[in-house]
Parts: sequence; C-alpha cells; structure tokens
Amino acid sequence: MEILKRSIIIIFVLLGLNANAQSLQEAFIKSYKYESEAKYDDAAKEILKHYDKSSYVINLRLGWLMYMAEQYDKSSQYYQLSIKQKPLSIEALLGKTYPESVLGNWDNVISLYKEVLQIAPNNYTANLKLAQIYLNTKKYSDADKYVKLILSQYPFNFDVLIVAAWNNYYLGKLREAKILFNNALLLYPNNESATEGLSKIK
Repeated sequence: MEILKRSIIIIFVLLGLNANAQSLQEAFIKSYKYESEAKYDDAAKEILKHYDKSSYVINLRLGWLMYMAEQYDKSSQYYQLSIKQKPLSIEALLGKTYPESVLGNWDNVISLYKEVLQIAPNNYTANLKLAQIYLNTKKYSDADKYVKLILSQYPFNFDVLIVAAWNNYYLGKLREAKILFNNALLLYPNNESATEGLSKIK
C-alpha cells in the first residue's frame, strides 16, 4: 500500500512538471510573437507570469527583452541572475555586455569579456570586442595581443581586418597596416574606413 501511495505521488509530480513545462513553452511562444512585433514589454509580461528566480532560461530571456525595451538596469540584473545559475555560460556573460555597454560601464564590460576568455580563450566575440575597445581608447599595445590572435584565426574577416589595420597603423606598423587595409577592400570595395586608412599611409 505504501509503495502504491508513493507511485501515485510520483505520477502527480511528473504530471505537474509536464504541465508547468507546457505552460512555459506557451509563454515563450507568445513572448516571441510580441517580440517580433517590437512589443517588448508585452513579451516580458508573458515570461514574468512564470517567473522563477532560479530559472536560467527565464532570467536570460528577460535580460534580452529588458535590453530591447531599453530598461538597461533591469536587463543587467536579469543577466546577472543567469550568470549566477550558470557561471560558465558564455551566452549570459556576453548578453550582460549589451546593457552594460549602453550604460557606459566599460570596466564591467571589459571584465565580462575577460571572464569569457578565461572559459574560452579563443572566443571570437570577446577577443574582437576587447581589441575594439582598446583601439578606441588608444591603448594600442593592449589591443595588439587580441588583434594578433583573432587575425591568425580569421585572416579574411572584415571586422578583424579593419581593427587590425588601424591598430597596426597607430602602432607605426605601416607596411602591415597597408596590407590589411587592402585586404579589407577586397571584401568591401570603397569602404570608407579602409580607404581613409590607405590615404593616411600614402
């Protein structure tokens, strides 16, 4: 009799879990529909009906929707909750860089990208973004190690080529910069940034 009771309890628990999972799936479907219509607040409300602070997927979704709704502080908070649940989640770490960038919290952004690189040293986005940040803040030597890595991995990628070209230019490596600007123009002929770079070298 005791075994039967336990079996019945387990069945009800499983049925409850299935019902909750189906309900959450329906909420996500509605949320995607609202998002496609740029109704980000409504999209978030659908998810909030099922809010669970310990749920990675719910917090990640809300982080994105709050970012799109331009509620950047809330977005950052939800992404942080996702990171708390899954500390090795690259998608959550990169996600949090979006609101932090808009808020101008560049030290936080840099830290997040470096956290990503501790997990995945060859991550394209983190390496490229750090190179761009250091280039834009005129820390060319700091940018150089990231530039060299991504350039070796993506030697014919426009975003990589243009950041590498400008960084080499500012480091005084004009021969390397000229080659890189020309390669960038093979991908995007007449690109303004690459054309400007070449004009400074000639």
